[in-house]
Amino acid sequence: MDKKSKILPADFFNRDTLKVARDLLGKFLVRKIGRRVLSDVITEVEAYDGFDDRASHSHRGMTKRNEPMFGEAGIFYVYFTYGMHFMLNIVTGEKDYPAAVLIRGLQHVSGPARLTKKFRIDKKLNGLPVSKKSGLWVEDRGVVVSKKQIKQTPRIGVLYAGPVWAKKPYRFVFES
Repeated sequence: MDKKSKILPADFFNRDTLKVARDLLGKFLVRKIGRRVLSDVITEVEAYDGFDDRASHSHRGMTKRNEPMFGEAGIFYVYFTYGMHFMLNIVTGEKDYPAAVLIRGLQHVSGPARLTKKFRIDKKLNGLPVSKKSGLWVEDRGVVVSKKQIKQTPRIGVLYAGPVWAKKPYRFVFES
């Protein structure tokens, strides 16, 4: 980590989910695996915000699977989907208010499943803090992302949520 890098603290995530989602664009996801350190710029995210969000795992209440979403801001919510892929989310907002941001893509990795595969992210990180201690964290390295560089669209693959929630513009893409 160079002098300009700053690891994002838990309070960065203890804010409005949509703001956190936008602010994650241009930050670096960093993973330490043994002596190797991988890092790449976050370029695509999706927000899942609270009990009413029908696209969110939390809209029907707390379950064993989604329990981390109800936890403290700045912890990971990692789940397994389609019997083959892990998805990486970071919990946002106040404790007991279920919200998180799905990390969908990086500058050199397109898609959330490819991202977790390349960064060796699995269920072992579920519920752990976004920190060096967990081996996976987010850094601010001074990349400035202007509003003009952010494309805001509906989330991908959430038609099951119904027309209102499927069309919410909760996906953010950094177009450099």
